[in-house]
Amino acid sequence: MFGWGRRGKRADDAAADEALYDEVEDLDTGGGPFDESEAPDDQVERLDLGSVRLPVPEGGQLQVEVDPAGPVRAVHLVTPVGRLTVSAFAAPRSSGLWAEVSAELGEQLRKDGARVHTEQGDWGTELVADSPKAALRFVGVDGPRWLLRGVAAGPGEVAKDCAKLLYAVLDETIVVRGADPLPVRTPLPIELPEAILRHIQQAQAQAQNNGQTG
Repeated sequence: MFGWGRRGKRADDAAADEALYDEVEDLDTGGGPFDESEAPDDQVERLDLGSVRLPVPEGGQLQVEVDPAGPVRAVHLVTPVGRLTVSAFAAPRSSGLWAEVSAELGEQLRKDGARVHTEQGDWGTELVADSPKAALRFVGVDGPRWLLRGVAAGPGEVAKDCAKLLYAVLDETIVVRGADPLPVRTPLPIELPEAILRHIQQAQAQAQNNGQTG
């Protein structure tokens, strides 16, 4: 994984953390997530990852999970209250994929030893799991030919704040499905901004050189 820190307007980490918690407490629903065709003309600064455009919370960091062959597996937002992961998948024209996916996910989590229950949220059924490693919350949003899944993972004592921050990110996320036909459940491709891509390539090259000289 490679990390990328967002540069905030504040000079010190304490002030940035305070701003993050203010953001958690004062959520303003954006009415999203949005399909690209209905993207709002607002002043929200979003990180363009190709299939998703999402806001990065003040004080948050971007972590990119990359396959050895090169494709990006996932992008995570790491915040003081936990890690957020937002992913988009191809879905059928008829809605309802999340109900099917969440049921399978809940079954798998139980097999892995987690305590799982469901809750009703603004977008329908949410999956809440308590595992030995972290408190997890899975939120799914069925859109036009896409499914957006958000995951909040963090310590149990701040799980509520982590969930609220996930809601805020999903509220302002834009999904770019594209016109290409794709099998249902296919992850929509992630495309990294050029600056982040260069950073990852440099880190990979440095790691390879260190391995050769070690």
